[in-house]
Amino acid sequence: MLKHLVGFLLLTQFAFAQGSEQEDINAIKASRGASNAAIAKHDVDGMSKYWLADFTQTIGRGTTLIGADAIIASWKELFKTNAIVSYVRSPVTITIGDNGIMAWETGSWTAKNSYSKGGNYSAMWRKIDGIWKIQAELFVSLKKL
Repeated sequence: MLKHLVGFLLLTQFAFAQGSEQEDINAIKASRGASNAAIAKHDVDGMSKYWLADFTQTIGRGTTLIGADAIIASWKELFKTNAIVSYVRSPVTITIGDNGIMAWETGSWTAKNSYSKGGNYSAMWRKIDGIWKIQAELFVSLKKL
């Protein structure tokens, strides 16, 4: 009987861990979708709420900015000078780390009215106080205009 109880508890713990992992993946996908919607509206505040304060972003042509404030200023300038630019990031894989507080997202991005039509990207997410935020993003332009 004890053997069955231990087996049941282990199975339950595994099932809970799997469910929790899928919930984390769904949360990251939802945040990415909301971030895409914010980009479409040129809503920098809506985009940046998913970033950590020391967020790092490398854009498709290789320029790197560090810190949410600097990146917010860059996006505001872009939207001011290019009122029709748009980007969409489409996740392909989201992997939750064994520690449950780190995640890796990879996918493709497309652009309209930009220097590139898109390419691939990766993002590092961190779960802080139960909320997933982006630590870093790397975009690589692979599609010419």
